[in-house]
Amino acid sequence: MTFPGGVHVSRKVFIPHGCPLILRFILAVICLSAMVFACPKSCHCSERNGLSVVQCSSRNLEEIPSDLPHDTVSLFLSSNHITKIPNQAFKNLPWLQELDLSRNAIETVDAGAFQGVTESLRALDLSHNHMQGVPKEAFARLHAKISLSNNPWHCECTLQEMLRELRLDPETVNEVSCHTSVQEEYAGKPVIQVLDSGINFCNFHHKTTDVAMFVTMFGWFTMVIAYVIYYVRHNQEDARRHLEYLKSLPSSSQISKDFDTISTVL
Repeated sequence: MTFPGGVHVSRKVFIPHGCPLILRFILAVICLSAMVFACPKSCHCSERNGLSVVQCSSRNLEEIPSDLPHDTVSLFLSSNHITKIPNQAFKNLPWLQELDLSRNAIETVDAGAFQGVTESLRALDLSHNHMQGVPKEAFARLHAKISLSNNPWHCECTLQEMLRELRLDPETVNEVSCHTSVQEEYAGKPVIQVLDSGINFCNFHHKTTDVAMFVTMFGWFTMVIAYVIYYVRHNQEDARRHLEYLKSLPSSSQISKDFDTISTVL
């Protein structure tokens, strides 16, 4: 870690076994402090009320840094190239209250992305990303005010159920719009406006499922009927050929007449 004036403190401190106990204790404290307050080399860290504010915006980052200070209270990661928030990405940040991930290229948010900060987090900005959908488990038990505006959301049942559980930022809630939808007529409209009008995307989901099941059942029924018709016609043809064969055989009376004629001649 580099302090003002160019003083650098490494996160790894070697403590000789021969040092007096008090000196070893002091070195251990220095080591612990360096680990707690270490700042990623691509970021800038400052202090607020004894906790760390980490500024990593516009640093061309492609993933969330893993070596963030343990006492981070505010983390700014906006305007980077981050594409994914993996499981437990912030599990070592129990003091985190403010998280800005806006203006990235985030497409995927894992179900356990915010495990470890659900109780502490107070503000979460995910606006201006590439998210079309997020598993509703990702925001479970999250109490933060959340901004989800300007993402290409696909409006369907899962999104509706997720939004129902969230505390959306009132200033940007009308900018959470349907980029696509299970019903094309709602594309381009604010999600909240559509839901407030009484539309239930989960009903469309069930109707679509019912139609798919009906089409599948109809297809199977058609196949069964076609097989029965083929089977009957095939058996009819075999029966006709067998009947013609039997008709072609000489009858017992004809054989008897032929036998009498032969006897007479003899």
